[in-house]
Amino acid sequence: MGVPYIPVRGLAGTDVFARRTDMMIVHNPFDPDEKTVVAMAINPDVAICHAIKADRWGNAIFRRGGDELLISQASAKVIITAEEIVDQVTEDDPDGVFISSLNVTAVVHTPYGAHPTAVTGKYEMDGEHIKEYLAASRSDEAFQAYLEKYVIGKTEAEYQALVGITAPVAGDGA
Repeated sequence: MGVPYIPVRGLAGTDVFARRTDMMIVHNPFDPDEKTVVAMAINPDVAICHAIKADRWGNAIFRRGGDELLISQASAKVIITAEEIVDQVTEDDPDGVFISSLNVTAVVHTPYGAHPTAVTGKYEMDGEHIKEYLAASRSDEAFQAYLEKYVIGKTEAEYQALVGITAPVAGDGA
């Protein structure tokens, strides 16, 4: 959008400001009795977004209500991970929000790539794993242990085995 910051609803009263220096609470310039959160504009070098489906050219469909379109437009490069690779994705696809290949650098077939969150019509949210993640995020030491258990040095197949996903991982010959 080309602006240095943007107002954001829904974060006032949370502890997000304890770890984030790119957001602050300010007085609303149009209503001095109201406070609002403003977030600094970001322009990532690379964004990785998970799609419901994509085609090999980079056209993709994302869940409704997400920020993937804005994130892809703000980023220099965009990698789409997708539950499914299909022959063609078009703007009139009824399954979600369309992102054009014009904003996409690469597409990677990644079944269960949104775990522990859900993909509508594919799998449900893993509530127990999200609880584990949230507990780990309360301290740097606990989060480091979480990363070592699930992420650092792990392949996608190893991660999926650790969390109990039994579906084949893309590219493993299944």
